[in-house]
Amino acid sequence: MTTAPKALDFQVTLQHVEPPIWRRIRLPAAASMWDLHVAIQDAMGWFDCHLHQFIVGDPRDGHFIGIPTDMDPDEIEPGWEVPMQEIFTEVGSKVVYEYDFGDGWTHVVELVDQVTTGRAIRKPRCLAGERACPPEDCGGPYGYPDLLAALRDPSHPEHEAMVEWAPAGFDPEHFDAKVVKFDDPAARLRRMVR
Repeated sequence: MTTAPKALDFQVTLQHVEPPIWRRIRLPAAASMWDLHVAIQDAMGWFDCHLHQFIVGDPRDGHFIGIPTDMDPDEIEPGWEVPMQEIFTEVGSKVVYEYDFGDGWTHVVELVDQVTTGRAIRKPRCLAGERACPPEDCGGPYGYPDLLAALRDPSHPEHEAMVEWAPAGFDPEHFDAKVVKFDDPAARLRRMVR
C-alpha cells in the first residue's frame, strides 16, 4: 500500500540566465496549477503583472494551462481547474512555465520529491534558492545582462539611469528563502477576475 503524498517539492529554474537563478518550493499535494503559478511568482519575486502559461509536453502540440483569454478561450485550460497531481504524476515530471510573453522568461518546473511523512501543509514554503529574480520589464534573458553590466560599471553610459530604474537595493546575487511571503491564490484569483 502506497501512502498518498502530503506535499510536492518543486525545483523552479529560470532558463537562459547565468549563473543560474532557481527556487525550491513545497506545496500542498492537493494544490492546483493556479496555486503553483502563484507560488512560483512569489518565490521568484515576480509581480504577476503579465500573462503566464504552463506548457505540458511538446510546445508545438502540447497542453497549455494558464488564464484563458478572449483570443484563445479553448487553447488554454484554466489553471485553477487543473490539479497539480494530474500533471506531475511522478518524481522527475517537468513542465515549462512561461511568464511575460514580451520579455520571454521561461522556467523549467520539475517535481523533485513527493513528501509522504509528517503533517500535511496548508501553505507553500520556499525551501531554498539562489540569486535575485531579475526586475520586471528589464528586457528578458537578453536584456538582463545589459542591465547588470550598466549597474556594475559606474563609467557605463547607462549606469545612472539604470541605478535609478532598478529596484532600490537590488543585488543580483542575494536571495533569502526565509523572507519569501506567499499570497493566497484564491484571493489573487478573485482580484484578477473583478
